[in-house]
Amino acid sequence: MEAAQVLLGVMWAGLTLYALLGGADFGGGLWDLLAGGSRAGLPQRRLVEHSIGPVWEANHVWLIFVLVVLWTGFPPVFAAVMSTLYIPLTLAAFGIIGRGAAFAFRKSSTELWQQRLFGAAFALSSVLTPFFLGTVAGAVASGRVPPGLARGSLVGAWVNPTSMLGGILAVAVCACLAAVYLCDDAVRSRLPGMAEVFRRRALAAAAVTGVVALGGIGVLHADAPRLFTGLTHRALPLVLASAVLGVASIALLWLRRYLLVRGTAALAVAAVMWGWPVAQYPLMLPPAVSFRQAAAEPAVITAVLAVAGAGALLVLPSIAWLLAVQHRLPFERGGPG
Repeated sequence: MEAAQVLLGVMWAGLTLYALLGGADFGGGLWDLLAGGSRAGLPQRRLVEHSIGPVWEANHVWLIFVLVVLWTGFPPVFAAVMSTLYIPLTLAAFGIIGRGAAFAFRKSSTELWQQRLFGAAFALSSVLTPFFLGTVAGAVASGRVPPGLARGSLVGAWVNPTSMLGGILAVAVCACLAAVYLCDDAVRSRLPGMAEVFRRRALAAAAVTGVVALGGIGVLHADAPRLFTGLTHRALPLVLASAVLGVASIALLWLRRYLLVRGTAALAVAAVMWGWPVAQYPLMLPPAVSFRQAAAEPAVITAVLAVAGAGALLVLPSIAWLLAVQHRLPFERGGPG
């Protein structure tokens, strides 16, 4: 196996972790938006805050890691994506910043109007950010990002059927993951009624995600035929695995097996995440630029792998410990919002 292949796999593993952890945080913002009025929705919003509060900033480590590896390991791809898709990427960056600021300010606000203002900003940013990131994925996957600086259409590259599908699917997946995780968090916090609320929402989100994914088959067949062919041939085992795991997740939700469904839901999303690169391998920028053509010098690839390995020894245990501690924190039911 080539060093560039290893680095590509490491980068995609980081992107998968961002989808599973950061994506669930974005989904929590959607359920915050749909929780209801200031008083009626307060318990649900408190559970969302409890679930993501201690770790929400840490999840962006994975996004930063992916961007740095893409920049240093595959600079032509980084340049093409950042220049052609700077509009949705800038909007996503504003969403991440606005979301974090609003989340922090809402917790420290004492006036109801301030809590509503920052809560709305937090929730709206939590929906728009994954949507714009999904449009970026759709633009790359459908072959609308040519090599070079801003060679693609600055609007058409991400405003198209495949990009819209990617954005909607990203929001739906984030909502589903968040609802699944919140079911388990509610049970551990001894809130069975809240677990039932998020169970119903998880089932609804899973159904919506399935409908969007099925509808996406026709979209990809018409708008991104190369990707469609890859998904129905080389990546078909991963697509089928994702479908099976999705059905299993719905069954486990129905049976209220919340701990198990965390695993199956995460694996279903991971299968989708890995289905995309497998479908278009060895291309990074379809239809012409492969990872070999885009890779930096071998010495650079080796150095990045060495630094990533050393960083993993420090970061992974720390994040694992942070998550373990977060799961032990008691849920506070009272106090100002």
